[in-house]
Amino acid sequence: MSDTLTALDATFLELEQHDEGALMHIGGVMVFDPLPEGGAPTIEQLRASLECRLLQLPRYSQRLSATRTGGLAWPHWTTDDRFRFQDHVVHVALPAPGGKAELSSWAADFYSHRLDRTRPLWELALVEGLADGRWVLAHKTHHCLVDGVGSVDVGNLLLDTERNPRNGPTGSVTAPPTGEEQEPWPFPAQSIANAAHAGAGVARAGLHAALHPREALERSRSLAELLVRDELIGAPHTSLGVPIGSTRRFAVLSRPLAELKTIARGFGGSINDAVLAACTTGLRRLLLSRGEALPSRGLRAMVPMNVRQSSERLMLGNRVSSLFVRLPVATPDPYERHRLIVEETARLKSSSAATGAQTAIDLAALAPPIVHAAFARSLYATRLFNVTITNVPGAQIPVYAFGAQLREVWPVVPLAAAHAVGVAIFSYNGLVTFGVIADSESTPDINVLVDGIEEGIDDLLVPLRNRDRRARVKPATG
Repeated sequence: MSDTLTALDATFLELEQHDEGALMHIGGVMVFDPLPEGGAPTIEQLRASLECRLLQLPRYSQRLSATRTGGLAWPHWTTDDRFRFQDHVVHVALPAPGGKAELSSWAADFYSHRLDRTRPLWELALVEGLADGRWVLAHKTHHCLVDGVGSVDVGNLLLDTERNPRNGPTGSVTAPPTGEEQEPWPFPAQSIANAAHAGAGVARAGLHAALHPREALERSRSLAELLVRDELIGAPHTSLGVPIGSTRRFAVLSRPLAELKTIARGFGGSINDAVLAACTTGLRRLLLSRGEALPSRGLRAMVPMNVRQSSERLMLGNRVSSLFVRLPVATPDPYERHRLIVEETARLKSSSAATGAQTAIDLAALAPPIVHAAFARSLYATRLFNVTITNVPGAQIPVYAFGAQLREVWPVVPLAAAHAVGVAIFSYNGLVTFGVIADSESTPDINVLVDGIEEGIDDLLVPLRNRDRRARVKPATG
C-alpha cells in the first residue's frame, strides 16, 4: 500500500477545499443490544479494544503530510507522533427519551463537522442513553482514507462473529459479494519524485494505448459518450442542486431484505433496481411536495460501483467507479418506473458507461496536483448528477461487540458541493437501512423523502403479497 495519496483519494480533499458545504467523510451508526450484564461497555474498554484491533491498520495512526492539496506533489501519510486513541474516541449520552428522533438528531450534528486534517482522519463515538438499554458506536472516516466498501471491511475488524469467541476477538467478519447490483523553484525532493511518477504514468498510459489500440479506442468512445451525456443532456436543474452549508439533517428507514428480494423476484431486475425504484418514488414525492415540475428526462443518480478484488480486503484508499442512472420521476405509475429502471441499469451494465467514468478518473489522475482540482470538481458537478445513491452489502449473519449483538447500521454518504441530498443503503442480517442525509437549510422536508421511499417499497410489494395470498386460497369444492 503506497504512502502517497492517489489522485482519486486526493479528490475528496479537493472537493472540501473548494466549498465549505462539502463534507467528504463517510460513516455509520451501529446500534447494539445491551451487554449481557446490561448497559454499554465503558469508554476505557472500548479504547483498549480499538487499540488492539486497529494495530492491524497502521494508517489509522497516521496523518497527512500536508493539510491541503496542490503544488507538484500529493500529500502522503506520515506517522503522527502525537497520536493517542483517546483523542479519537469520545463518550456521549443522548437526551431522554433516547429514541430514534434523538439519535438521528445527534448523528446529524456528528456528521456536520469536518475531521481535523492535522490528525489521523477518523473519529468514533460511544453513545449511551438509548431506550431499552441499547448503545451505539458511530464512526466517521474521511473519504480520502477509505471508500464505502473499505469502510465496511474496517468496521468488520471491530466486530466478532461469535457472542463469546473462545480464542479472543475474531474481528474478521466477511461481507457477501455485491452480486446485486457491488512550489516555487527549487522543488523539494518529494515534489520531484511525484512529478516524475505522474510523468511516468502518462508514459505508461501512452505505451499501453499503443500496444492495445482496440482497448484505447473503446475507452475513448466510452469517455466521449459520457461527455455527451454531461454536456448535451446533462442532469436537470432542480431544488436538489443548490448551494449548501455544512449543517446536516439525517433520517433513516429500515425494511426487511426479504421484501426487496420479493420485489426483484416478482417484477424482475435486481435488489439494486428495487432500491433505486423506491428512491425514485421518494424523490418524486419530494419534488411534487415542493410544487416543482418533474423533469421529463428524469433525475440522474450517481451510483458508485465497487471495483475492489477479493484480494484487496482491508486495503485502504479508494477503488470505485460510477454509473449514472436515470430515475424516471415524471412517470406516474410505480410499476412503469421500476420497469424503466430495470431497463436502464441493464443497458448501462452492458454498455461502456462504467468504462467511460473510469476513463475520466484515469485521465484526471494524469494531471499534476496543481491543476487536478478542476478535474475533480468536474467529476462531481451538478450537471453530471442530481443525487448520490450508494448501496453497500454487509454481513448477513449476526455479529457482536463485547458480547452484545449488532441490531442495525445507519449508513452515511458524503454530500459534494451544491448537492443537497444523498442516500446510502446498507444491508445487514436480513435488514436493509436507508440513511438519508441532507443539507439542513435547503431540506427541512427530509421526512417527505424518507416517507416516499417507504411508499415506493409498499407500492411494489403490496400487489405481490395480494397475488401470493390469492394463489394460496383454494376454491371450495362441493
